[in-house]
Amino acid sequence: MNKARGFLNEFREFAVKGNMMDLAVGVIIGAAFGKIIDSLVKDIVMPVISFILGGEVDFTNQFTVLRTPEGYTGPQTLEALNAAGAVVLSWGNFLTIFINFILLAFVVFCMVKMVNRMRATVAKAEAAEAVPEPTPEDVLLLREIRDSLKK
Repeated sequence: MNKARGFLNEFREFAVKGNMMDLAVGVIIGAAFGKIIDSLVKDIVMPVISFILGGEVDFTNQFTVLRTPEGYTGPQTLEALNAAGAVVLSWGNFLTIFINFILLAFVVFCMVKMVNRMRATVAKAEAAEAVPEPTPEDVLLLREIRDSLKK
């Protein structure tokens, strides 16, 4: 019974530690941030790319059929081919996920750069505040007296 209680106490210390809570908050914020990036790519970047290329370009539905099942006469859509058991190379979905990754890396880079700039500003302000105060006059006078006595 005592070992079980010690194990439970140890687990509670582990689960409630600050690092564990920071990790949990980071995972939750990361998941939300991932949804924002997905929306950015799907709702903002892809329409701009479609406009630039002059048509409806939806990379998620781009694919290459490597092998269709024998006798398949159904529609040539990604969902129908996957349901029929065709071997399909979904390169468009990969391209979309890759663009998401590049955008996420860029946004994280910009955030880190901004945080580093803010830290440098704070460090510079702290360094300016850390300038030693001028020596009081009575201490200067005492030093002069000491130096005179030494001579």
